[in-house]
Amino acid sequence: MAGNVSLQYSRPPLNHSNRAPESRFVRWGLITIALGFLFLFLVIPLIAIFVKAFDKGSAVFFSAISHPDALSAIKLTLLVTLIVVPLNAVFGVAAAWVVTKFQFRGKSILITIIDLPFAISPVIAGLVFVLLFSSHGVFGPWLLDHNIKILFAVPGIVLATLLVTLPFVARELIPLMQAQGTADEEASLTLGASGWRTFLFVTLPNIKWGLLYGIILCSARAIGEFGAVSVVSGHIRGLTNTMPLHIEILYNEYQFSAAFAVASLMSFFAIITLVVKNFIEWKAKKSIISEEGSS
Repeated sequence: MAGNVSLQYSRPPLNHSNRAPESRFVRWGLITIALGFLFLFLVIPLIAIFVKAFDKGSAVFFSAISHPDALSAIKLTLLVTLIVVPLNAVFGVAAAWVVTKFQFRGKSILITIIDLPFAISPVIAGLVFVLLFSSHGVFGPWLLDHNIKILFAVPGIVLATLLVTLPFVARELIPLMQAQGTADEEASLTLGASGWRTFLFVTLPNIKWGLLYGIILCSARAIGEFGAVSVVSGHIRGLTNTMPLHIEILYNEYQFSAAFAVASLMSFFAIITLVVKNFIEWKAKKSIISEEGSS
């Protein structure tokens, strides 16, 4: 539902008076190309989803999204998101803290590992858990002996979603905390504050907008994740189907109106995410301008 787009904390670019102004033709030409591309490949398909969802009337739409299987998929999607996002938030803050506040060997390797889920296919991420937790996997026999089910159950879906959304919070915080440096934390510790109080009253306020932005991106990806979840879920109706999987099943069964009804609900969640993201960007820029005005 969303990609990893860095929040713009940087101050407005300096005006270079000696730089030649862009041609009006070039400026409006590029703007037209960008808007036309977005309208053709993003806005029109999004509108088509909502039109198709209500194609057979509101009764069919509400029947589709209130079907027990659809409600189960919605609840499971929200449950997985509520579990995954806080865990990724804690990991993201810890990883960003370690990377930006300490100097140690292997730091570049750690950053590369954090970025790894961006590079590998979600399907491969799902297959990794199959190799680990299937009956013939590394931990499969032990899990069977203790009657613990990971694959084709909620824990497997949570683990798969956790893996593919792992970098979102950390990757938003690392450049932000690197830009801020360690001067504020060192001053707080010098004045006698404990490490925990320094984190709560110095570090956390400085990174709050980046943290919220990372959480928004992580939530959007968790709601829309398909590939990794498809491998580990088993596609069990009413039990392990998330919203994307439920849409795929409806579409394959030629229940197009129902499929687009659930898809429109997911699109609605994406629009809400976009609105919240823009609000956070606006608040972050306003905070920067306020800080510059008071300094």
